[in-house]
Amino acid sequence: MRITNNTIADNIVSQIQNLGQQQAKWQNQVSTGQRIFQPEDDPAAVGRVLNLQTEQRNLAQFQGNAAHALEVSQASFSGLQAIKTISDRATQIGTLGSGALNSSQTQAYASEVNQLLEQTLQTANSKFGNDYLYGGTVVSTPPFVATRDAQGNITGVSYAGNATQAGVPISETATITPNTDGATNASFASFMNNLVSLRDALNTGNTATIQSTQTNLVNNEDTLVSAIAENGGVQSRIEATQSQQQDRSTDLTKLVSNETDVDMPSTIVKLTQTQTAYQAALQSAASIMKMSLLDYIQ
Repeated sequence: MRITNNTIADNIVSQIQNLGQQQAKWQNQVSTGQRIFQPEDDPAAVGRVLNLQTEQRNLAQFQGNAAHALEVSQASFSGLQAIKTISDRATQIGTLGSGALNSSQTQAYASEVNQLLEQTLQTANSKFGNDYLYGGTVVSTPPFVATRDAQGNITGVSYAGNATQAGVPISETATITPNTDGATNASFASFMNNLVSLRDALNTGNTATIQSTQTNLVNNEDTLVSAIAENGGVQSRIEATQSQQQDRSTDLTKLVSNETDVDMPSTIVKLTQTQTAYQAALQSAASIMKMSLLDYIQ
C-alpha cells in the first residue's frame, strides 16, 4: 500500500504538535510547581482537592469563631477580676466597720464604699466592641440599671439582662459560651445592693447591719471566685481547640500540596526527555521533507 507524502507530512506535524504540547505542559509545571491547571488534568485529584478546600474554609470559620470567643472570654475575665478586687476591699471595709470606730471614720469608709459602688456599676456595664458583656443575650442596652436619690447616690441596682448565654460554634461538634452565665450576672446586682447597704450602715453607724452585710458580701465573693474559675476553664478549652485547629490546618495544607504539587525531579526528567524527542522530531521532519522534495524533483 502506498502512503502519500501528504499523509506522512500530516503525521509528522501531528507528532510535533503533540510533543510541543507535552513540552509546554512540563515547562509550565516546572515553572509553577503545580501539576493541575484544568479538571481534566487529574479528575480524581481535583475532586479530593475540592473536598479538602471546603474543609479548609469551614476550619477557617471555626478558627475565627474561636478567636472571637477567646477575646470575649478574656474581656469577661478582666471584668470579673476587677469586681473581685472591689469585693476584696469592700469585705475588708466591712470587717473594719464592725469594730469600734468613730463617726468620722465610718463616714470616710462609707464614702469609699460609695466610690466602689460606682466603679462596680461601670464595670458591670462594660462592653466588648458594641455589645454589653454581662447581660446574657441582651447586648444592646445596659444590663444593670441604678436608681439614685436627689444627691445622685445609688439607692438600688436591678438586673435588666437575661439568663441566656450565646453559644459560639468552634468545631463541627462543639459550641462554647464565652460570656458569664445568668446567675453570675444577677449576682453583680446583689453585690451592688449589698454595697448600698454597707455604705448606708456605715453612714449611720449600724454595726448589726454592717455585720450582716459583711456575710452577704462574702457570699457574693464566693460566686465571683466560681465564675473566675469557670471562665479560666473556658479559656483553656478554647486555647486547646485552637491548637488542634492549627494542627489540622497544617495537615490540610499538606494534603492539598500532595495532590497539586509536582514531583520536581521526575517532572524535570520528563521535560528533558520531551525536549529531546521534540528536537529529534524536528530534525527527522526536516530530513523526510527534504527527501520528499528531492524525489519530487527527480
